[in-house]
Amino acid sequence: MKTLGYYNGRYGELDEMMIPMNDRVCWFGDGVYDAGPSRNYKIFALDEHVDRFFNSAGLLDIQMPVTKEELKTILQEMVNKMDTGNLFVYYQVTRGTGIRNHVFTEGPGNLWIALRPAEISDGTKPVRLITVEDTRFLHCNIKTLNLIPSCMASEKAKQAGCQEAVFYRPGGRVTECAHSNVHIIRDGKLVTAPADNLILPGIARAHLIRACEALNIPVSETPYTLDDLFAAQEVIVTSSSNLCLPACEIDGRQVGGKAPELLERLRVYLLEEFYEATKED
Repeated sequence: MKTLGYYNGRYGELDEMMIPMNDRVCWFGDGVYDAGPSRNYKIFALDEHVDRFFNSAGLLDIQMPVTKEELKTILQEMVNKMDTGNLFVYYQVTRGTGIRNHVFTEGPGNLWIALRPAEISDGTKPVRLITVEDTRFLHCNIKTLNLIPSCMASEKAKQAGCQEAVFYRPGGRVTECAHSNVHIIRDGKLVTAPADNLILPGIARAHLIRACEALNIPVSETPYTLDDLFAAQEVIVTSSSNLCLPACEIDGRQVGGKAPELLERLRVYLLEEFYEATKED
């Protein structure tokens, strides 16, 4: 199959899938999601993504309709049905189905899954960024479906001819990007925003930190500002599709390019880790 969807046990091509109008996602965007890449029919970092998925649901008191092991089994079985093993594997749970009411619907949530062909970036082509004030709510550590500010920022970046938008809070603290984490290299050290309630703790972010530890590159999980961003030796964007992606421009100003050897060590390490974990048997 070219694409494949799942809704509470029903399967089909994505264009053919239907959901009840009373699913709370339609009224409130009431749910959480997670996603990651698959290569050679192997889902990368699945345990980490599923743990985060269940954590997000727990923080919103959403009752999961499956266990972690059941979800992983369903995901792998769906991946195995596809024409290609190189995929974007997306899953979400909404709070349930019922007549529109602000109070919670009782019972387990609705499980959605969507698979489509995709490749990860090898990180060799730098991206251009813009900055956008972070007006999102104060629970950015929960991977909810409420992504309007991120959609608005992403469209603004597209209109500016850029690939991603960097959020900052009042006072200039950099948090993350519209759909990525963002980090800097300063004085030979990786500086990344702390995993507090202002950022989503990215799986790729965790792998980047572990790569630095393996390569003896110091790491500082501390807040940094827009001034730090523009003055950094390197600016790195990470996500499940971009394991180590450098930025070359922000708001029309050239950035990075001052520690290329260190950046290349990280890029190669992370790409090789991904290839090793998803190699053919």
